[in-house]
Amino acid sequence: MKIEDSLEHFFNDIATNVVPQNLYIPVNYIMSQGGKRLRPQLVLLAAELFGAKAEDAFYPATAFEMLHNFTLIHDDIMDNAPIRRGKETVYKKWNSNIAILSGDVLASMAMQQLLKTPCAPETLIKMSELFMQTSIEICEGQQYDLDFETQEEVTIDEYLNMIRLKTAVMLAGCLKISTILANASEHDQNTLYQFGINLGLAFQLVDDLLDVYADTETFGKELGGDIQANKKTYPYLLALQKANEAQKAQLQHYFSSNHYDKKEKFNAVKTIFDELRCKEDTEKIVEDFLEKAYRNIEELSLNSEQMETLKELALKLSKRSK
Repeated sequence: MKIEDSLEHFFNDIATNVVPQNLYIPVNYIMSQGGKRLRPQLVLLAAELFGAKAEDAFYPATAFEMLHNFTLIHDDIMDNAPIRRGKETVYKKWNSNIAILSGDVLASMAMQQLLKTPCAPETLIKMSELFMQTSIEICEGQQYDLDFETQEEVTIDEYLNMIRLKTAVMLAGCLKISTILANASEHDQNTLYQFGINLGLAFQLVDDLLDVYADTETFGKELGGDIQANKKTYPYLLALQKANEAQKAQLQHYFSSNHYDKKEKFNAVKTIFDELRCKEDTEKIVEDFLEKAYRNIEELSLNSEQMETLKELALKLSKRSK
């Protein structure tokens, strides 16, 4: 069985026939939905590039995907998001209490899975430290995200730091954990991690755009979720910088409450984004992070074919439609 098939088999059967059912059925529900499976793909790709065994990398690959889905369960509660991957979110299908517990148990199961990795004890300690530091930083990023909803002024630098923590560190961790498993040099470990950070920043900025400009059917969730939740995304902060007094007043008016008609609020905000060319300017920043990621690749101890594999990955993730 291919390693990718083994992963899907594991995720589809992660908590079948385990009690109490109200705790574990939601775990099975979210883990069997598929999604992009980007995190385990990154773990396995880095393992292949740096010479770790795929069967050994299986364990951190599953652990990171479980950790990612734990964050989604809790994020959807905090964001009041009804749809994820085209289906009801866990809290919406059950309730917030069950979703919190199911997320908690999934995070613990993720750490259990990582600890099964067959490697030297000192390697496992380093991998575990990275995994838990990643978990901590994701929580820090999520708190900043919540803070920004009510914080009157947020700078673009503050926002970029928040998405570095909330999104980029997990992609970077997925890549680095396999270099630890492969006993790669400190230079390669740190450089690949930085590649993951730049990749993750580009990835999240694309996500900010997709929330406004994606095709609804392809995207798999409601458009305008960030706008409805008053999230100060990169396009919004950019719009505030570029807006005239009337546009600025209108943006602040709509972002002062969650009680406006969803469609009216979305259309009004999108119109201002369009007038100020926020989409095009955000795309330029995505390109900047993509270029930084390419420079990281050139510093790695890889051959040209391996470098090209990473470049293709970076390009694919920065041009995605969902």
